[in-house]
Amino acid sequence: MGETLRRWRWALAIVAVLAAGLAYAFWPQRTLVDAATITRGRMAVGITDDGVTRAKELYVVSAPVTGYLSRIDLEVGDRVTRGTVVTRMSGRPSTPLDLRSQRELRAALAAARANESALAASLAQARRDLARAEEIAGRGFLPRSQLEAARTRVTITRASLAQSRAEIARIQAQVAPPTGADAGAAIPVRAPATGSVLSVVNESAGVIPEGTPLMAIGDPRQIEVVVDLLSREAVRAKPGDRVEITQWGGEMPLTGRVERIEPFGRLKVSALGIEEQRVNLIIAFDAASLPRATRLGHGYQLDATILLWSKPDAIRVPIGALFRDAGGAWHVFVIDRGRARERAIRIGHINDEFGEVLGGLAEGESVILNPGSTMADGARVKPR
Repeated sequence: MGETLRRWRWALAIVAVLAAGLAYAFWPQRTLVDAATITRGRMAVGITDDGVTRAKELYVVSAPVTGYLSRIDLEVGDRVTRGTVVTRMSGRPSTPLDLRSQRELRAALAAARANESALAASLAQARRDLARAEEIAGRGFLPRSQLEAARTRVTITRASLAQSRAEIARIQAQVAPPTGADAGAAIPVRAPATGSVLSVVNESAGVIPEGTPLMAIGDPRQIEVVVDLLSREAVRAKPGDRVEITQWGGEMPLTGRVERIEPFGRLKVSALGIEEQRVNLIIAFDAASLPRATRLGHGYQLDATILLWSKPDAIRVPIGALFRDAGGAWHVFVIDRGRARERAIRIGHINDEFGEVLGGLAEGESVILNPGSTMADGARVKPR
């Protein structure tokens, strides 16, 4: 026996090495997985959307007349007080008349004056006829109808004379040189309120029509946030809800409260061409955030989250670990001594990062993130 082993010892050694290599090659390997730990901490559910800041009281200064605007020397950020002259305007003169129009107007004026003279003479004659008719009627020798006819002629002639004189005045206004604002008199444009210049819409000098916006004035220290939400999301919020403001430029979020929800929606087309009904939510800053909020101005962009629910010590599971079974129940894979164990759990609120664990998981346990379809209960796993 010993002689036989000595004779085949090298062959047996080679067979043992090959068997060990095959066993190692085909031995089940641990699957590398991403893992996360169940933690306890603050969790909140809310509605997040873009918002912009605006001055609570915004005043737009517009051109009071059509005319020539003097250049506006004020710059954005300059302080103004109520009644301060921000610029001046000169009323635009009337359009000059060409030679043919002037001749036509002069001829029309001469004809109107001749008609006025004829009507004045007719009125004088009608009044004399009325006086004689009244005298004869007083003696009883004139029918009443003739007396009323004489009075009617006086009334009609007087009205015709007034109309003729109005026509003369109209023609004279067209041929007379302009005066006052029409002649280019300077008209001061004053600030309607005390504040800062937020924008200068029309700075350069030139002729502009009446009502053209010139500048906007407001107090940048008294600002609020406007968030336009989808109408179906706006109905979930209510005045007084807490708001967290992020992406505003500072390290720490700002806080505020929903001050009011506008009672009407408006149609807005998204970047993808989808028609949406949007509703404005007005958010007021909390007193603790006002000192930092003064760094913002009118029209600054930020993100606002209206908190609908929050809990300071919720047990949280990353949403990447959650999946549903055939019946719709929530499940996770828990890492237990190197193996994946499928477990049913109860979930409450869910936000963009976590799900609130109501049962089935304990703080400190490890779960597999984004388990693939090949992951099975009892599989050997190893966290990366």
